[in-house]
Amino acid sequence: MKRLSGPKKAETKKGPAGPSQRQLRAGELIRHALVDVFREEGLADPVLVNVSITVSEVRMSPDLRHAVCFVEPLGAGLKGEAGRKEEDIKEVIKALNRGASFLRGRLGKLIDMKFTPDLKFIHDESFGAAAHMDRLFDDPRVQQDVRTLADVAGEDDED
Repeated sequence: MKRLSGPKKAETKKGPAGPSQRQLRAGELIRHALVDVFREEGLADPVLVNVSITVSEVRMSPDLRHAVCFVEPLGAGLKGEAGRKEEDIKEVIKALNRGASFLRGRLGKLIDMKFTPDLKFIHDESFGAAAHMDRLFDDPRVQQDVRTLADVAGEDDED
């Protein structure tokens, strides 16, 4: 008689589960410490003068030795022209990555972790995506569809 076995280990694995609680907690610790460094000290790079940096998220590697920091530059240092603003944002990100070792040193004094992670800065595109969604919702054609759907939903409630 053949013995039946349960599913094999490869079959039970569901794929990447996302960041662990430890990674999330360390990411928030790094994010708060970076905000403190930007607020209190800043960087001496001329590109970063009059530019406020919003740190929206920090994603940690599983071993907590590398951190990817999603940032959005704001402020008077950025030009208002559409094409120029993208170039300015790229310059700000480059400046932050140039100063990453300085920021890492400052973080080492502020956080209580076994290792201070290496920092990599990336522009956070979610702000632009949210602005695009707002523009789409303000479109008159979309507003017409929303009103039509609200009317239909209102008729269903009356029944």
